Amino acid sequence: MWDLLIINPMVNTLLWIYSLIGNFGVAIIIFTILVRMLTYPLTLQQMKSAQMMQDFQKSKKWQDLQKKYKDDKQKLQQEQMKLYQEMGINPLGSCLPTVIQLPIIFGLYQAVIRALAVTPLQLQDLHKHIWGITNASSLIPINNQFLWMDLSQPERLNLPFLSFGIPILAIVVLVTTYMQSKLMTPPPSQPGEQGAQVAQAMNLYMPFLMGYLALTFASGLSLYFVAGNLITILQYALMGKLNWRNLLPGKKNTPAPKAKNS
Repeated sequence: MWDLLIINPMVNTLLWIYSLIGNFGVAIIIFTILVRMLTYPLTLQQMKSAQMMQDFQKSKKWQDLQKKYKDDKQKLQQEQMKLYQEMGINPLGSCLPTVIQLPIIFGLYQAVIRALAVTPLQLQDLHKHIWGITNASSLIPINNQFLWMDLSQPERLNLPFLSFGIPILAIVVLVTTYMQSKLMTPPPSQPGEQGAQVAQAMNLYMPFLMGYLALTFASGLSLYFVAGNLITILQYALMGKLNWRNLLPGKKNTPAPKAKNS
């Protein structure tokens, strides 16, 4: 089922794009754009959920509950969930696109490795996943070189005056993942609350996780990470939804206005 729903479509899409372009690195970038177009409704839903959560944190009802149950955390959480239901908020709604991306990431890694088959056994396995691409045999083996990278291997830039390779792509993945998470995270109205702490932890750990994957996995997957991050940042920028202040350490987000007592 995994091969049928994930691996086979990805392998055939990558090979089809490669047959038109003739460059597997560019094929991965175009494939990334297609994935982002298909998951665009999820991106909009993520933005809507984030905005609803931000509006919730600024609402007078929530602020009144915080004052009323400031000494009873358990009761506050119960009332918070009731208010979520009343306002139609799913606290996990903004996490859905990230969850959807996980099988895409794992599937793409396997698809890239299979498409870049070189040994007879790998080529035999690849043919099991090909549907009916015209002259597929003429495409294989695929040219796995893109810029200085071997797309089937972890990326390293080897310079003559250094005894070790520099993982340029892993660094770019880490930086763009950090930028994406910071730019797309709405400023919390209550910085000390649990939700804000979880978001802060995710913004800190996720770039290092993605950077580690880029450091150890095939550079074709890293190329997908970089392209995906840049395309997502561009999408949010075009919609005017980027929080540029999050990238400036000296800038502090203006806290939500306190509700006036009537």
